[in-house]
Amino acid sequence: MTALGKAGVVLVAHGTVDTLDDLPEFLTNIRRGHAPSEELLHEVRRRYEAIGGQSPLNAINRELAAKLGARLGLPSRTANRLCRPYPKTALEELAAEGVTDVVVLPLAQHSATIYGEAVAAAAKEVPTIRRVVAAANWGRTPKLTEAFAASILEALGPLPAGAAVEVILTAHSLPVAVVQAGDPYETEVRASAADVMERVAARADGRVRHHAVAFQSQGMSSGPGGRPVQWLGPDLRAALEEAKARSASHVVVAPIGFLADHVEILYDLDIEARGWAEDLGLAFSRTASLNARDAMVETLATVAEPLLARASDAG
Repeated sequence: MTALGKAGVVLVAHGTVDTLDDLPEFLTNIRRGHAPSEELLHEVRRRYEAIGGQSPLNAINRELAAKLGARLGLPSRTANRLCRPYPKTALEELAAEGVTDVVVLPLAQHSATIYGEAVAAAAKEVPTIRRVVAAANWGRTPKLTEAFAASILEALGPLPAGAAVEVILTAHSLPVAVVQAGDPYETEVRASAADVMERVAARADGRVRHHAVAFQSQGMSSGPGGRPVQWLGPDLRAALEEAKARSASHVVVAPIGFLADHVEILYDLDIEARGWAEDLGLAFSRTASLNARDAMVETLATVAEPLLARASDAG
């Protein structure tokens, strides 16, 4: 970065547990310090067990960090905002390698701010980290748009010619109150979906009859204290029902709000949503996640490089 500083990169995700014993801590963090009910804990555990007992997310992100670090020639670590490894651990490991200046790449492209803030807060407890520069929302980065479009085209390939195909692009739902308070999340997700489908339409030879945006993986209908929570929609089940009503025969679900496989993909889509589609008589396909693919590495490098330059100039 500068003659006096050494750069490093932190990839920070929402997080997942590596052992089911850590679920109470994880869920308590998600619920802002409120311990989960036994019912909630049982349901979440059941979902993890349904995908084999462990989410692959942490392993994927470690592989991604290693590839990105090699691509940039910099030390790179992963962290989770809401479970181990926490940002402080990643920063301490980088500091032990002599890193003083950190670029943060939130692995939540439409909700980047809170992830950068989590790392900046942790940096205050690591004295030798002198500067933290975090990416802003990057969900419309052209390389990311192209990677998602390519994944949809890949999923369309095996489908029979002439099939009545609809694409449903999904992102994680948020409480409506968050959006009403001014968060640009919904606007950015819909804009990203439009970008992706513009590229798909140009190369799909008319194979996609219709596309829609849906919001999946809604949380509980009530929050701490029993307060009701309204979630951003339409939800995925409603979107599948609407596709059926339009006489679709095949649906391709493209989770463009997510970057890697985890419970929201492997359970919510591959098990739950697939079951809904089958009940409706719809053939179901899901696009492959970007995970640690080369396209994902190159996308993150594109996001990181101007931040590295900016931090260097600030030095």
